[in-house]
Amino acid sequence: MIEIVDEDATRVFAEHRELLFSVVYNMLGSVADTEDVLQDTWLAWVSRNQADGPEIEHPRAYLVRVAVNHTLGRRAAINRRRETYFGPWLPEPLVSDESAVRDNADASEPALRAESVSMAMLVVLETLTPLERAVFVLHDVFGYPHADIADMLGRNTAAVRQLAHRAREHVHARRPRHQADRRVQREVTEKFLAAQLGGDLTGLLALLAPDVTFWSDGGGKLRAALRPIYGVDKVARLITSPIVLGHVSELNIRHRLVNGDPSAVVYSGDAPFAVVVLDIDPATEQIRGIYAVANPDKLTRIASDPKEHTAQPE
Repeated sequence: MIEIVDEDATRVFAEHRELLFSVVYNMLGSVADTEDVLQDTWLAWVSRNQADGPEIEHPRAYLVRVAVNHTLGRRAAINRRRETYFGPWLPEPLVSDESAVRDNADASEPALRAESVSMAMLVVLETLTPLERAVFVLHDVFGYPHADIADMLGRNTAAVRQLAHRAREHVHARRPRHQADRRVQREVTEKFLAAQLGGDLTGLLALLAPDVTFWSDGGGKLRAALRPIYGVDKVARLITSPIVLGHVSELNIRHRLVNGDPSAVVYSGDAPFAVVVLDIDPATEQIRGIYAVANPDKLTRIASDPKEHTAQPE
């Protein structure tokens, strides 16, 4: 028997899908898991609309509550996967489809998933408990009042306010509140890639902050550091070493917005090889964090690309 889904229910869900995606992605950092949660939310929404009962007065609030609770229910399985993950785990990057990065890019464009936080922030959010992360995302990223969050999570407002305070202190202790503007982000990214691909150790040392950290996520499928690398000398020598890019032929670089930040997609031929995101200190314009996502499973949603320009490592 084929069930007929109400057109109004379909329309309402479609209107809120972008919001739901952003909320869930910021809580999980995985596009595949986010899509699974949205599917579960859709099924719950359809079931509720087909049941006999009062009409839902606030569909947006209902959908967000369902999505958030499905997300929290999925965290245990995700955490078990992370325990056996090979090397550092980085979030799956959200790459815009724009052909070029604009300094004044409109952050409201759906393709940019503007509500998604930066790669650096997502890494920090991984250190929160699931409840702390949910409260932080809903309150600090999306602006939901503590009382509304309490209703979603089935907790009292005072407990939610305490979770929010604890999460905010944790995040701010590990993540500066200010980020470099987009023009600086783009310029430093270009200089960094030119120095790395050219083996310019002196140029890299000038760009990297003394306490820079390098994260590389190969998922056990591509060569990558098995743990974060700390310190300017170690990072500079590693990323200019032939073992990093020496086995990759015909490198093509395309500048893209990744989680809203000007970044770069590295192609080997026309196939995506890695996404490189830099975390830049706005005061010094030096690089304090490098995030390289090379796990092929996290690059499947990035389209093949014509050669914008080709760079060969020396």
